[in-house]
Amino acid sequence: MYKSNTNFNLYKTFYDVAICGSISKAANINFTSQPAISRSIKTLEDELNTKLFVRTKKGIELTEKGKELFFYVEQGYNSFITAERSILEDKSLSKGKLSIGIPSHIATFYLFNAIDEFHKKYPGIEITIISKSTSALLELLRSHEIDFMIDSEPVKFLDKNISIKHIKYLHNAFIASSTFDTSNIKSLKDLENTPVIIPIKGTANRTALDEFLALNNIELNNVLNIHTSELIQGAIKRNLGVGYIIKELVADEIKKGNLKEIKFDNLPKTGISLVYIRDFVTETPKIFLSEYYNIEI
Repeated sequence: MYKSNTNFNLYKTFYDVAICGSISKAANINFTSQPAISRSIKTLEDELNTKLFVRTKKGIELTEKGKELFFYVEQGYNSFITAERSILEDKSLSKGKLSIGIPSHIATFYLFNAIDEFHKKYPGIEITIISKSTSALLELLRSHEIDFMIDSEPVKFLDKNISIKHIKYLHNAFIASSTFDTSNIKSLKDLENTPVIIPIKGTANRTALDEFLALNNIELNNVLNIHTSELIQGAIKRNLGVGYIIKELVADEIKKGNLKEIKFDNLPKTGISLVYIRDFVTETPKIFLSEYYNIEI
């Protein structure tokens, strides 16, 4: 039988230094000294007969061989973390963790009710919800700091290990405050000279809207560009114009009579998807998705 003399502590130190980009930071998180960290890195470099780090003005960086080693060490480290979680969790969910990445505007109407019920049923589960850009959430997914992410489509990535599953379509609508005068808006054409609040260029919703308006020969002339749905909703309430927003986000406000929809046919829909790494999804997120969204992974 093959016996390895591998010192896994050396690889743990290598991983920490690579992640931190600094000997001192790695020493701090390991509650040890900088010389001890440096000795461990030197020992590993001697054992592998290769240079793993180079010093730069910004700190230290991985060499090409260091990057190659980091790829495998990171996979192993993530496997250890997932294995530990799998052992600690059980199907009764008396303990465990659930970490979700999701944009705040989608979380408001699509996630919080399920989280509320899940937390009441499984109070021993520690829940973390993170709202960032799609690219930032993908990095958190790759580093296994979140179990999965829910985001609007299209979700673009080049990682073959990442799986994506379409969940549902959301409905976009033109929404106004209940006190905003919409009597002159009878057709899409009437929006051309109406104050309109829309997402900024470059977002998926804005791109789809621009294409839709171009197909209908509509050119908006009085536009307020706003980055987030929450701010668009706030601008609508302040009577700054007619806002283009996901209808589900403001459904309660429409029902209460605070906002009103200006109905047009065939407006673009927004798809949302579940994004995850299949081999690293543990029991807790699987049960959450199965029980509250009928999604099996």
